[in-house]
Amino acid sequence: MAINLRGRNFLTLMDFSPAEIDYLLTLSADLKAKKRSGIRGSSLAGKNIALIFEKSSTRTRCAFTVACNDEGAFPEYLNKNDIQLGAKEDAKDTARVLGRMFDGIEFRGFKQETVETLAKYSGVPVWNGLTDIDHPTQVLADFLTLRENFGKLRGLKLVYLGDGRNNMSNALMIGCAKMGVDYVVSSPVELEPNPELLAKCRSIASHSTITVINDPKEAVKGADAIYTDVWVSMGEEALKEERYRLLGGWQVNSDIMSATGKDTTIFLHCLPAVKGCEVTEDVFESEASKVFDEAENRMHTIKAVMVATLGA
Repeated sequence: MAINLRGRNFLTLMDFSPAEIDYLLTLSADLKAKKRSGIRGSSLAGKNIALIFEKSSTRTRCAFTVACNDEGAFPEYLNKNDIQLGAKEDAKDTARVLGRMFDGIEFRGFKQETVETLAKYSGVPVWNGLTDIDHPTQVLADFLTLRENFGKLRGLKLVYLGDGRNNMSNALMIGCAKMGVDYVVSSPVELEPNPELLAKCRSIASHSTITVINDPKEAVKGADAIYTDVWVSMGEEALKEERYRLLGGWQVNSDIMSATGKDTTIFLHCLPAVKGCEVTEDVFESEASKVFDEAENRMHTIKAVMVATLGA
């Protein structure tokens, strides 16, 4: 059966079937190959895209902007000081205004509730560029990187070391459950995943397992990929000292990479990285590190999401 995502929002991978996620990854690979061959698209020609950023960004902003330009759309960057969202105007009203002027809306900010409200009231496709609890466009880039390195997703083992409650761990857990990737979260007890989300992901993981293992060296045994993120998420800077104290034993270093028992294990990170904290310089700069492939793939996968949901 043909996949048709036109008009859909992209708020969380929980809303998408494995076949639909696979379709987006295949489209991403096709668009990546075309870009590298110098072939530009016109699927979004004449479209105007609002890019709302409450949080600062390098990869997400640049990926959406370049993807728009490559496919003929015009991106309009709107930071939190440019518009009234959350100040003089609520998300419902902002959504109805922007929906009458723009063909699609990207939101990167704090509350998942905000991106859901934009989707509910704008009448145009809305894409989640990151919230405090989810980061679905990043996971598409991660999965494209895994497919490029291993030729598949199902049956791989992905281990996340760090804050098991943060948006990156949540998004990876959802994606792995959908796509048959065995997912292991290794974190201190204090930072284990949200129990409700953990239970939900386990309930939909028909071809994989979702496991929490506190001991990082035990967790990474047999891992095909080790993933980490900064120890202090945006908006939680006041907790820096506590997080560093809790997560000091979960650094990805050469001992952790060796503990996998494989010489094919790759290292992934959504970036930006605080080298010397969650990952050592030698691992970050090693041949096993695929972080800049991941970063590039943000653009190809975001382009695929926009083309699939809004393109001609």
